[in-house]
Amino acid sequence: MTDKNTQKPTEMPPEELAQACAKAMYARDHAALMLEMKIEEVQPGCAKLSMEVRQDMCNGHGICHGGMIFSLADTAFAYACNSYNQVTVAGGCNIEYIAPGQLGDTLYAEAKEVTVQGRNGIYDVTISNQDGKAIAFFRGKSRQIKGEVIPSEV
Repeated sequence: MTDKNTQKPTEMPPEELAQACAKAMYARDHAALMLEMKIEEVQPGCAKLSMEVRQDMCNGHGICHGGMIFSLADTAFAYACNSYNQVTVAGGCNIEYIAPGQLGDTLYAEAKEVTVQGRNGIYDVTISNQDGKAIAFFRGKSRQIKGEVIPSEV
């Protein structure tokens, strides 16, 4: 039996690998840490993160700044597309805001893989509040580059 602490990424089941990749990225993700994002769930090609809207995240209208919502969506996108242990970056993305996030809301960004063709992927992210009300929709295009999130050779 292999000890999970010494198990190589290539020996991990896909769900365990996805979670290990998210944990490794989160430890180095200073933006997510600063915004106090939390990883709710990670599976291969999918990730769900949350973030509470603080006063310092609100704009001049007293609602959550769009850049904060974008950051949450972009982070969920990153964790979903890096869940296979291949370093993957954004090649482009867009967001549509449909409702404001309010001070004190807990926002959830749920990223799901739409397709991966070779080194390119498309992911959709739905951002909603604690009541399940949709706040925004984000679509990201990913591109795998060289490297692994968790090195195979440790």
